[in-house]
Amino acid sequence: MTVGQLEASYPAYCKALRMLVRDGISLNKIQKTVCWHRLQLLHTTLPRQYRDPVVHYAMVKRDVDSQGVIAS
Repeated sequence: MTVGQLEASYPAYCKALRMLVRDGISLNKIQKTVCWHRLQLLHTTLPRQYRDPVVHYAMVKRDVDSQGVIAS
């Protein structure tokens, strides 16, 4: 897979990460997924353009958790 292909699929990886977080999957299990591996690869290859997946996870988790509080 090329960097261009990874970059083109970035929105899909972000969506998959959000779905996993929303479904309550643990970080440990998420780190074993293809989307996590691809996000990590993008960050390793282009660190100035793509944030660390752990930071991305924390941001998504906070957003999902805050939406859950609002919906309650």
